[in-house]
Amino acid sequence: MHSNPLIIKPYIYSILGYFLCVLTLSACAESKTDKTETSTQKASEIESSNISEDTTTANSTIVLFGDSITAGYGLDYIDDAYPGVLQEKIDSLGYNYTVINSGVSGETSAGGKSRISWIMKQNVDIFLLELGANDGLRGLPLLETKSNLQYIIDTVKEKSPDTQIILAGMQLPPNMGQDYTKEFQQLYVDLAESNDINFIPFILENVGGIEDLNQADGIHPTEEGHQIVANTVWEVLQPMLEK
Repeated sequence: MHSNPLIIKPYIYSILGYFLCVLTLSACAESKTDKTETSTQKASEIESSNISEDTTTANSTIVLFGDSITAGYGLDYIDDAYPGVLQEKIDSLGYNYTVINSGVSGETSAGGKSRISWIMKQNVDIFLLELGANDGLRGLPLLETKSNLQYIIDTVKEKSPDTQIILAGMQLPPNMGQDYTKEFQQLYVDLAESNDINFIPFILENVGGIEDLNQADGIHPTEEGHQIVANTVWEVLQPMLEK
C-alpha cells in the first residue's frame, strides 16, 4: 500500500524559535551521557537478539529505524517514546506485532547505512525509516543524504522483498538557507514517490515548536509530545496491520 506523498507545509512562524536553537544544542544533545541515553544505546545493541528470541516464532515485527526522536532521548523511560506508545496501541487492539525501537541518538543517514544490513538479518514485516535530520542540521550535502537513505531502502527491499516500508519526513530551520531547506524537504517526497512507499510528511507534526510538548532543549518531545508523534505515525501504520 502506498500513501501519496503530500507537499510539506510551509513553516509557520511559531516554530522559528524552536529551530533557531537546534544547531547550537544538537552537539550537546549528541554528547550528553545521562542514563536515558545510555539505556537507549544498550537497547539498540540488543535489539537484534530481541527480535530473534521473542518475535520470529509468534508476532510479526515492526522495526522503527531512526535517531534520537525514535530513541526517546531525554525521557525517564524508553517505553514512553513513540515506539512504546505504538506497542500499547497495537496490544490494546489485538494485533500480533512486536515493535522494535531501533533508534540511536545522534544517528545520521550514514550511520544508518552502516548498520542496516545487520538489522535486516532478522525478520522484519514493517520498517519505518526516520533519519536525515542530523544530516540537515550539520549542513551535509543533500545528495549524500538522499543516496544514504536510498541505500537503506534498497537494502530492506533486497533482503526482505515482502517488508512494507514507511518513510518519515523531517523539516529544517529556515536559517539553514531557503534553497537548502526546500531541497531537504523535497528529497523525502522524491524518495517516497520513486520507491512507491508509505510516507509521513513530518513526523513532528503538531509537536515541533510547541514549548509544552518539548523538553527544555526545545528539540526533543516530552512524554506528551511522543503521544502525538505516535498518533501521527499510527495514521499511516494502522492500515498496514493485519490481525
